[in-house]
Amino acid sequence: MGRAFEFRKGRKMKRWDRMSKDFTRIGREIVMAVKESGSNPDTNSRLRTAMQNAKGVNMPKDRVEAAIKRASSREEKDYSEVVYEGYAPHGVAVVIETATDNPTRTVANVRMYFNRGNGALGTAGSSDYTFTRKGVFKLAAEGLDLDELELELIDAGAEDVYADQDEDEHGNEKHFIVVETAFTDFGQMQKALEEKGLNVVSAQLQRIPNTTVHLEGDELEEVMNLIEKFEDDDDVQAVYHTLG
Repeated sequence: MGRAFEFRKGRKMKRWDRMSKDFTRIGREIVMAVKESGSNPDTNSRLRTAMQNAKGVNMPKDRVEAAIKRASSREEKDYSEVVYEGYAPHGVAVVIETATDNPTRTVANVRMYFNRGNGALGTAGSSDYTFTRKGVFKLAAEGLDLDELELELIDAGAEDVYADQDEDEHGNEKHFIVVETAFTDFGQMQKALEEKGLNVVSAQLQRIPNTTVHLEGDELEEVMNLIEKFEDDDDVQAVYHTLG
């Protein structure tokens, strides 16, 4: 019984850590969106997307409103979006997207993680070419027919439509339908989904690896430890890699 309790406790702590990280990431996205195009989501598609993603991770409404209010203040920090590229051990390409108010601190941390993890920070273009940027939309699956939805979304740029699942913060299984589009069709697909009134849980521009590297044992653990270091950094918005 003790081991079972510790296992459940460990899983719950991981979910809470992920939720806290999601709140920080989306909070910065809201700030950048407001500073870029104002605080009205009706006229600011980037803010609308950020608010949609906040709802998808159950970010409290008051925290979303507080982030919008802070962003409208002149005293709020400005965040720069900086992308870093490099290689983890064993030939795994890594791209790290950050939102930072101190690029000097952020690049120092990224370089330190690479060095301590037996990887190498590269220059612009050194590893990004191994990925393709795509729009990735996650929809609540309830009430949707996968085949019918795919046919409806082809004209909006749907390249792939498939079922997926995850756990919420309480450990309950949730089912989704994922829609992938070309990078250039992101806005068009977002508009199409809004017009259809579908429940969009998240909408993101992601980097999808063109090829992957398969590792096992100690090599896999070494790379995963490095990736987790990046993901735990508050300045990091997303980490993409070619680990299969």
